[in-house]
Amino acid sequence: MKLRIFMLVVIGIVAFSIVAGAIWLLTLPLPGSHPALPGLDSREHETAMAALAPPKRQRPLIAVIGLNDATETTDYLLPYGILKRAGIADVMALSMKDGPVRLYPALTVRADATAAQFDRRYPTGADYVIVPAMSRDDDPAVIAWLRHQKAKGAIIIGVCAGAKVVAEAGLLDGRRATTHWYYLNALLENHPDIDYVANRRWVVDNGIVTTTGITASMPTMLMLIEAIAGRQTAQHVGQNLGVAQWSAAHDSQSFRFTRPFALTVIENTLAFWRREQLALPLHTGIDEVSLALVADAWSRTYRSHVATFAPDRSAIVSRNGMQIIADRAATTSDNNTGVPMVDMAHPATALTGTLEAIGKRYGLPTASVVAMQLEYPWPAARPDHNTDRN
Repeated sequence: MKLRIFMLVVIGIVAFSIVAGAIWLLTLPLPGSHPALPGLDSREHETAMAALAPPKRQRPLIAVIGLNDATETTDYLLPYGILKRAGIADVMALSMKDGPVRLYPALTVRADATAAQFDRRYPTGADYVIVPAMSRDDDPAVIAWLRHQKAKGAIIIGVCAGAKVVAEAGLLDGRRATTHWYYLNALLENHPDIDYVANRRWVVDNGIVTTTGITASMPTMLMLIEAIAGRQTAQHVGQNLGVAQWSAAHDSQSFRFTRPFALTVIENTLAFWRREQLALPLHTGIDEVSLALVADAWSRTYRSHVATFAPDRSAIVSRNGMQIIADRAATTSDNNTGVPMVDMAHPATALTGTLEAIGKRYGLPTASVVAMQLEYPWPAARPDHNTDRN
């Protein structure tokens, strides 16, 4: 009798969960068209350039800060790689403690120095501090360090959900800002004094820069390069990256939690037996920007995770000096488990090629889920595009 009652209770809970989940899915919006956005005021760009001029040094010092545990892969590596590629500033990747920096959702690296070592070497602080998304928004050491850097005159750049870290430091109160679409409501709920600006890839306000989703670090870094070294230098770097323009224009309404997004995530998560671990080879001189985009994208499919390999576990030095530690020692990947090859010479091309490869392997809905997470304006993710599943 007791077993029967127990089984009925379990069945009731499962049935209720299914009905509640179905109702929740039906409340989610479908992708759709919306009115064209107004154009940007040309003065907005000029004002941003003036506000981002190097505050201290003729050759600026830029610090990219990260927690050793789960700092976002692309947020950390793209600013470092793009700015080092430009050669217009001294750029340092920092960690809060000694030891490896384990990035999320993929890759492990070794920072150039700890924050404490940086402070001893540069007691007057950085010109710019770049803040990626981190596993904790309120790490006390990070918060204190950011406040000290701001007090010393640094311009703070919160990339993606790194805006939440900047907000926890009290540096967004009363300022205009943006962030990744998924975290926007939580940011505004916890910090109601923030003045959210829609339809902007990046927002500059009184020494603080915030950006939208993960791939916004590409145009934001080009904007920073222009502010430091001029438009011609930024155009040259942009051409190498495969990025034609870096204006603040952004269609915020296209990035939101929709029914197709949720259904694809649920479907891929439940089909755990189909989950793959894909192998990505490392080699000396690998472009860290392309590597980050490829590894990040494949690890956001809910169908796959990327693990790196190299002949041994010693650090591999990337194109611009980042030390990358392989997940395992090997010379080849197992059969059919290698990450599909794409053009790694131009990072933007590497990303679009990766999204296309994901679409071929797992279906376009999964590729669209990845583009949505990266907040990347990928044309193939438009609602009118073919959405057949594999």
